Amino acid sequence: MAEVEIGIGKSGRRAYAFDDIAIVPSRRTRDPEDVDISWEIDAFRFDLPLMAAAMDGVVSPATAIEVGRLGGLAVLNLEGLWTRYEDPDPLFEEISKLDSDKATARMQQIYSEPIKPELITQRIKEIKDAGVTSCASLTPQRTELFSQAILDAELDIFVVQGTVVSAEHVSKTVEPLNLKKFIRQFDIPVIVGGCASYQAALHLMRTGAAGILVGVGPGNACTTRGVLGVGVPQATAIADAAGARMRHLDETGVYAQVIADGGMSRGGDIAKAIACGADAVMIGSPLAAAHEAPGRGYHWGMATFHPTLPRGARVKVGALGSIREILTGPAHENDGRLNLFGALRTSMATCGYESVKEFQKAEVMIAPALQTEGKQLQRSQGIGMGT
Repeated sequence: MAEVEIGIGKSGRRAYAFDDIAIVPSRRTRDPEDVDISWEIDAFRFDLPLMAAAMDGVVSPATAIEVGRLGGLAVLNLEGLWTRYEDPDPLFEEISKLDSDKATARMQQIYSEPIKPELITQRIKEIKDAGVTSCASLTPQRTELFSQAILDAELDIFVVQGTVVSAEHVSKTVEPLNLKKFIRQFDIPVIVGGCASYQAALHLMRTGAAGILVGVGPGNACTTRGVLGVGVPQATAIADAAGARMRHLDETGVYAQVIADGGMSRGGDIAKAIACGADAVMIGSPLAAAHEAPGRGYHWGMATFHPTLPRGARVKVGALGSIREILTGPAHENDGRLNLFGALRTSMATCGYESVKEFQKAEVMIAPALQTEGKQLQRSQGIGMGT
């Protein structure tokens, strides 16, 4: 791809977000019933190519169980309120009622309570005992500290997650997590992320990870791009990671899953993520709007409560519908925020693709006017795509 000159001595690639692109229909169409949107990672199979984000406002043991029963995989944040407090419910209630200007400071206090290893084991077992696949996350800094509690609970899938996770973390003060060594010794499949470039994705795949999370800063509750100036628009980041996946497959014969993480609020965004090369998607804010979500209509990122440099915001998402309605319908609104995976199925059928793997080969074009072309009435009335 051609470099664009930013100034003398500095150039860069042009990158694209979901709103910049459109999926092009092919020469055939299909019945939506004939479309298979299932997803497999390691020995696990899911009816939906979905991971619910490891955020306290989204995933509780109860919502993890519900997402699992609907065919997806929910990730419990093992550094959140569920592992710091025996009963965090009153704290979720308090957080939902905080004034915006006081929310971050109070959340920093709430999250200063230590993580309890016995609660890690207990929460994972709650999910497993319901008969669904269990998945949970830790940041790289705390992974080795709590890895035994995870193994004791017999977790199914583990996520090492941070704003940016690299295969080569350099530190002069502490012994960093050696991802390659850790994954080789760990007895369960590990997903790592986030990353947003070809090289970073390739190096994470070479650690032996079963999957990588792609996305730095696109989430609704994330302010990394504003605070740190770091990030890559999602369409380009996913396509680059998919290119790394092909090279890694050629080198090793091992297929690493690419999971788009963040920036998707409607069914069309999920369809575009997969058309750009993702195997599955991780979503947070759409599920935070579920009636059952622990955040009570609010959503915040994993770094919102960082003690010295918060990089997230508590955002209001409101209540939209049940988890079932948001994921698989039926939809009773026309703005694309309900029945997300029914929309994916219909998009694939409209474009003539039978499986997620096929849909990754769909033609896309640069089309920033797609969101606005012919939508003047919707915009002026605040309905449909104009909301």
